[in-house]
Amino acid sequence: MSRVLAVAAGLLLTPPLASAQATAAQGVADPRITALVASVSPERLQATATKLASFGTRSTLSDTVSTTRGIGAARRWIYDEFKRASPKLQVAFDRHMLARQGRITREVELVNVVAILPGRSARRIYISGHYDAVNPRGNAPNNPGAGAGAAGGDAQMRAEMDHNADAPGANDDGSGTALTMELARAFANSGLEFDATLVFVTWAGEEQGLLGAMVHAQTLAAAKGTVTANFNNDIVGSSLGGNGIIDAESVRIYSLGPEDSMNRSLARYIARVAGVYVPSHTIRLMAREDRFGRGSDHSSFTAFDFPAVVFREANENYQRQHNTEDKPEGMDFRYLAQNTRVNAAAAASLALAPAAPKVTTGGGTPTISRGTTGYDAALQWEASPGAAGYRVYWRNTWSNDWERSQYVGNVTRFLLPNVSIDDYVFGVAAVNAEGHESLVSAYVSPNRRMQEVQIKK
Repeated sequence: MSRVLAVAAGLLLTPPLASAQATAAQGVADPRITALVASVSPERLQATATKLASFGTRSTLSDTVSTTRGIGAARRWIYDEFKRASPKLQVAFDRHMLARQGRITREVELVNVVAILPGRSARRIYISGHYDAVNPRGNAPNNPGAGAGAAGGDAQMRAEMDHNADAPGANDDGSGTALTMELARAFANSGLEFDATLVFVTWAGEEQGLLGAMVHAQTLAAAKGTVTANFNNDIVGSSLGGNGIIDAESVRIYSLGPEDSMNRSLARYIARVAGVYVPSHTIRLMAREDRFGRGSDHSSFTAFDFPAVVFREANENYQRQHNTEDKPEGMDFRYLAQNTRVNAAAAASLALAPAAPKVTTGGGTPTISRGTTGYDAALQWEASPGAAGYRVYWRNTWSNDWERSQYVGNVTRFLLPNVSIDDYVFGVAAVNAEGHESLVSAYVSPNRRMQEVQIKK
């Protein structure tokens, strides 16, 4: 039988930290993660992004035979680099034959490059970026001005588009690809044994509609895979915006709502952990799925209810996107290294932690009630494998981040006397014996379904 812990409403203060409570989410660093974060190299990131740009183009429909140019040469090089990074990585091509559709103007084999670092459990944490590039501006024969949205229409929809024209894609998204490859090396050589399985993926087909991530995610969903998080990175390597403003001290993280979705829980988690391991870097949480009217591969994960966010540099230069000007010379590799370190800290903390507790019944009903008095907050959750205890969070309903928390020990029920579930939002996270904390699972009030009133005519 589960033990129940009740705390008087007047004593809802966080107690002194014990070993099972000392989490990065609560401001305490793990020296092993500190070492992993410190291992990120701006020089390796620069060398990787420069090599990716040297393939000339990485368009999804570009050359696959050449050993020096096109997407085929690029993906083989990425594969070899993953293999070279560590024998612990299980490296594979994730292949899918696509029919003609949309911007895919002919049948093509789409190939994601995947490196898996097995953990103690099958649940997955993804770190990703897309390695394909595109130049729809200035390379469509007979219509040199026809980029996406131009008067001539979408150049990628034209069968005559030259997919082998120069598209270096150093920042979009050589930056996210370099970050992913650097972290595959760093995690595999960290000496850490993770609870979650880490999956490092460079996607293809992003520029044609998030196709590589989408086919991967839909396959994963069909197999009933478990995903704790997707850290997606798309355009994260330049500190100089097209407006001349330099910002090398912050990064934007976009997450799909509502505010108590696991996407938002992941975003909040990243901000808290980054404050411990990369305190000089400001995390700007953005309350929307992505930039206005634009998207990236994380949306393929949220489409199947897998928690995901996307990292974006603080201030983009639109004049260096989707054209021949997206070169390594326009990047800031110390800034890219900071964004890589934020990914590393949050992903490592999350991968070492247990899975987030389940706070609903099999039918999806939140396991929260008003207790026997009608005026208390009575919380219940399922035990998470590997958890040594749990931390309960709560906040005002109009606030968008947690305001209080209480470590409650190794119980699966908790009672807050005289704290109304009508006035506060509650959540719970699992904590292991080393102090690593999961995402917070929030108790979400279901929307009331209304039925139209039948009117006699």
